[in-house]
Amino acid sequence: MPELRRTIIRGYFKPGEKIDILKLAEHYKSSITPVRDALRMLSQEGLVTIKPRSGYFVSQITVRQLCDLFEVREILEAAAIQRAAKRITLEQIEQLNHDYTGYVDEFYDRYIDENRRFHCLIAKASGNQELEQMLGRVHDQLARFIFLVFLHTDKTQEQTHARIIEALRERDAETALEAMLDEIRNTRDVVLAQVMEKQGAFWQIRDLETGKRQTLEV
Repeated sequence: MPELRRTIIRGYFKPGEKIDILKLAEHYKSSITPVRDALRMLSQEGLVTIKPRSGYFVSQITVRQLCDLFEVREILEAAAIQRAAKRITLEQIEQLNHDYTGYVDEFYDRYIDENRRFHCLIAKASGNQELEQMLGRVHDQLARFIFLVFLHTDKTQEQTHARIIEALRERDAETALEAMLDEIRNTRDVVLAQVMEKQGAFWQIRDLETGKRQTLEV
């Protein structure tokens, strides 16, 4: 059910909110089983949390965890592109060099899929299959936050991707890495700014003294 994934990513369900399976089944005019299957798949992406004897909930994440995810992404992407600069084939470069759909709301899903494919193809070109799979999982976990970037961005990412492709074509690992880190850090900054500004009531931070979670007020 791609519509359910899109609904969660776009924030119609808030972090920590319980998901009513019966209402979803009624909404999608289906039985409960396909809804449960879809929720289980979304749990593998980190979008849904399954709590025994309690039900299904939109996954919560602390601001610290979000920062950690971006840090992990940076580590994986840096490793991937430095290796890919030495190993990528001309065919793989041509795969990267495709036309973008642009920043139109109805093309959000395609935008997310293309961006994920772009980065995972670079990881694949590194020759490390585990690296490719790990990076794919991180992109899945960050998917609902990239929606914030999609709504508050310009053509910067297209330009950055073009820089990456050209650097890879020239086997210039240093320039490719610099462009990659620029994209990741710009994305992180936009996401965190939007989280603080618009979604603070639904986010949590840990009290450094007690370790307890508190609602993030903005």
